[in-house]
Amino acid sequence: MFERLKAFFHKSAPAPRPLPEMDAAHAMGALLVKVAMADNAYLFEEVEQIDRILAEGFGLKPLAAAKMRAECERLAFESPGIEDMAERIREGVDYAHRRAAAEALWKVARADGVGDEVETALVTLIEERLGLDRADSEAAQAAAAIP
Repeated sequence: MFERLKAFFHKSAPAPRPLPEMDAAHAMGALLVKVAMADNAYLFEEVEQIDRILAEGFGLKPLAAAKMRAECERLAFESPGIEDMAERIREGVDYAHRRAAAEALWKVARADGVGDEVETALVTLIEERLGLDRADSEAAQAAAAIP
């Protein structure tokens, strides 16, 4: 009996799952998560907005979007910095889609109804790394404004 208890408590931890591939879609999702967490609060409104963006942007059903977000959360914590993620997007999608990505980032930054300086600075930095010009950055921010 003690051997079974001992074996139960000394089970080895399962091997960690590998990270999903860092393609442009997952890089975008990870950046959305990083923006949402920039103010040290990851609120339901932000999670809901990320799921909505992933579902609409990639033609996913709600459960698939939530699964993708979970993968992107892992990437956001365990992968390289925003420069590498922005580079994946910049190299993987055309300018119009990068501008749409900036609008999505602003929507997440504003999802909680609070204009946080840290989130604003992060989105601005990501827009620069995406290679957006100033007019398109301002247009993306205006398009994402909460009505």
